[in-house]
Amino acid sequence: MKFVGVDLGWQSQPSGFCTLILQGDRLTLATLTRYDRHGEVLAAIAAIAEPALIAVDAPTLIPNATGMRMPDRLAHRYFGKYHAGAYPANQSLPFAAHTVAFGQALEAQGFAHAPTLIPRQPGRYQIEVFPHPATITLFGLPRILRYKKGRLADRAAELTRLRQYLQTVLPTLVPPCFLPELPPIPATGAALKEVEDRLDSLLCAYIGAHWWYWGTARNWVLGDRAQGYIVVPAPSSTELFGPAQLS
Repeated sequence: MKFVGVDLGWQSQPSGFCTLILQGDRLTLATLTRYDRHGEVLAAIAAIAEPALIAVDAPTLIPNATGMRMPDRLAHRYFGKYHAGAYPANQSLPFAAHTVAFGQALEAQGFAHAPTLIPRQPGRYQIEVFPHPATITLFGLPRILRYKKGRLADRAAELTRLRQYLQTVLPTLVPPCFLPELPPIPATGAALKEVEDRLDSLLCAYIGAHWWYWGTARNWVLGDRAQGYIVVPAPSSTELFGPAQLS
C-alpha cells in the first residue's frame, strides 16, 4: 500500500509531493519532491498502479456557495486556540475551482473519497487533510509551528523544529515511519518555501497512512462527504480537547 501526500498549490503555486510505502509493519520514504503544476502531480499519481491513498492538503469538496464549510468550522472549534483553524472555503473564492477540479481528477483516476473506510483494507482512496492540527495531536504541541509567516530566520527555526519532530516522533508511532535523511533547512526564502512544501507533503502522507491503518479508532473526521471533511489524527488524550462532536 502506498500513501501519497500532496501539499497542493491552491491556484498556480507549486505543490509538495511525498510517497510513503508500507513495507511489513513500517513506512519508508520513497519520494519527496515538488511539482510546479497540478497536471504534473496528477501524472505522477496516475503512474501508481497499485492500491494507494492520496492525502491532499486542500479543500477538494466545497458544496457551499458562500460562508464556511462544516469542516472549517469544526477545525476552528477544536484547534482555533492552538492557532490551527482552517482557512474558510466556499465556491466564490478564486482557488475553489482549482482545488475541487483536483479532487474530481483523482476520482476520475479511481481514487474515491474516503471519510469512512475499513482500516487496513487495500484500495484507491483520497482524503482531505490539514497538517497544522496534526502537529498538535501527533507531536503534543501547545500551538502550531510558525514556519509559514514571519521573519525568515524565525520561519527557518520553526521549520527546523518540524523536521526534528518528523524524524523523532514518527518512528515512535504506529505505523512507524523512519526518516534518517530529510532535506536540510536552507537560509533563503525561495529555497525555504520549497522545503516547507515538501515537509508538509510528508506530514500529509503520514496522516493518510494513520487514517488507513486506524480509521476512526485513532482519528477524527471533521465533517462528512456531503458537506466536506478533514481527517485529523486524534489526540492521545481527551483532557485538552474533551470528547469530540464532529458534525
